[in-house]
Amino acid sequence: MTERLYYQDSYLHRFTARVVGRSGDGMTLYLDRTAFYPNSGGQPSDRGAVDGVQVVDIVDEGDRIAHRLANPVEAAEVTGVIDWARRFDHMQQHSGQHLLSAVFADLCGAPTVSFHLGAEVSTIDLDAAALSADQIQAVESRANEAVFACLPITVSYEQSSEALELRKASRREGTLRVISIEGLDRSACGGTHVRSTGEIGPILLRKLDKIRNTVRVEFLCGRRAVRRARADYMALARVARMFSVALDEAPAAVAGLLDSARAGEKQRRKLENELARYQGRELYDSTPPDAAGFRRVVRRAPAGSLDDFRGVAQSFSSGSRAVFVGAVDEPPALLLAVSGDSGLDAGKIMKSALASLAGRGGGNQRIAQGSVPSRDALDKLLAAVTAPR
Repeated sequence: MTERLYYQDSYLHRFTARVVGRSGDGMTLYLDRTAFYPNSGGQPSDRGAVDGVQVVDIVDEGDRIAHRLANPVEAAEVTGVIDWARRFDHMQQHSGQHLLSAVFADLCGAPTVSFHLGAEVSTIDLDAAALSADQIQAVESRANEAVFACLPITVSYEQSSEALELRKASRREGTLRVISIEGLDRSACGGTHVRSTGEIGPILLRKLDKIRNTVRVEFLCGRRAVRRARADYMALARVARMFSVALDEAPAAVAGLLDSARAGEKQRRKLENELARYQGRELYDSTPPDAAGFRRVVRRAPAGSLDDFRGVAQSFSSGSRAVFVGAVDEPPALLLAVSGDSGLDAGKIMKSALASLAGRGGGNQRIAQGSVPSRDALDKLLAAVTAPR
């Protein structure tokens, strides 16, 4: 059985231990005691070195902990050194999660369902239908007030039958390791934590996502929060410089630009539609009827979108006894538009032609489109829809 030193002292980052087992290749060690935390409870495992050899993973195997190494270690006694920057970062994030979960439960009635500590950001999934911006701001403010208060965070061991007022009831029986934030939270937890809320550092809530029946909140604590706040500030400062405005005026400047862009896009679409109508009518007038009295046009482009043909096709087919076909080689696709008095059904023609070509598409009586998997299939589709009827 491995003695878990991190249970008693999360700040211990150098220790000695006896090797009590190893894999045949010497790259997995089992020690009589360890300060390395294994991947558990949403918190990633520690990194560091054993006798100078890099630790690549720490795995909890129940009664013992496996230390996966980059190279073999043959010594009977070893020295382990924890990557302290990584460990302390994880301590900040995990303690911050306990604090945030307590505040979300208190202010919003939203219990924590799960927690994930990632390499860049961490997340809490909350049992809530939705959370407003005002609620998020209130939680962030309350949590940071607790940070400023430097409340003690303590570890105790209690029998499950006697561990009262836990934020979330534990399913484990026997002795529980309880992490307490003075006056705010009591939670059964095997993770590593800081000694006071002040060591969590600033807490920043950034993003909400609706995940099935929960709300996922992205958060950062300590150095992560400072780095992210600086990056956010620099991004906003660059935007402000682009508009030659003060930082606080940047959102309004961006909003004004978007309004102008939307107005310009609306005007562009209007002009494009007018141009397409004109081109379609001009094309109709310049296309002589065939022997059957139909005006037929086929246009083909090496690349692009069927939307490039749509306006002209609709305008052309608004004339009497008209058929317009537009094809794009890449990706292979085709559009068919027919006039109301043509006696043709574009949707049925397209569906029938696609059936034998492994294509997809459809439409209505006046206009239809389809896509096929190859240029050869497009040639066949084009031949099928332009065949005399």
